[in-house]
Amino acid sequence: MKVNTQSVNFNADQKLIDFIQKRMDKLEMYYDKVIKSDVFLKVENTSDKENKIFEAKVHVPGDSFVVKKQCKTFEEGTDMAVASLQRQLKKRKEKLRTYL
Repeated sequence: MKVNTQSVNFNADQKLIDFIQKRMDKLEMYYDKVIKSDVFLKVENTSDKENKIFEAKVHVPGDSFVVKKQCKTFEEGTDMAVASLQRQLKKRKEKLRTYL
């Protein structure tokens, strides 16, 4: 799956981008019609420890799913967002099965 990763207000290192790519590729196990996904990494300028925002938009035929997570690290946000997307994709797959 094609994952477009954009980092806002900072430069993401290759290790982080590879980590995100690996996690997002796992979504194809749950729903094989994923077209592409857009990932936005943002850092808020606050004194709060949870200032990393991970936002993912997954495009499937006829729809798209958006998940936004705010955590201490981008890796933690990635894991939480992928878990949420897995649930959404499973639900969509089950819904499509009932119509067939």
